[in-house]
Amino acid sequence: MSMIMKDIQTSDPKEHTQNIKSGLEEIRDHIRKDIERVEEPHAQALFETSAEVIDGLVKAYSHFEKKNESAWR
Repeated sequence: MSMIMKDIQTSDPKEHTQNIKSGLEEIRDHIRKDIERVEEPHAQALFETSAEVIDGLVKAYSHFEKKNESAWR
């Protein structure tokens, strides 16, 4: 896992949201791989829950970028 997020100096929120969303997607994908690597059911459940929560954050960042939710208009 590289987890490289840029240190963005701009004040453009879209640049920052894309950067954060990319990092969250990388973490989510890594967690999902770990679900297959561990055999302990409680750990698998924790990892799946974590991936789902992060997926919700990724969707929120996408909605913000697209301004397709009333809260972001």
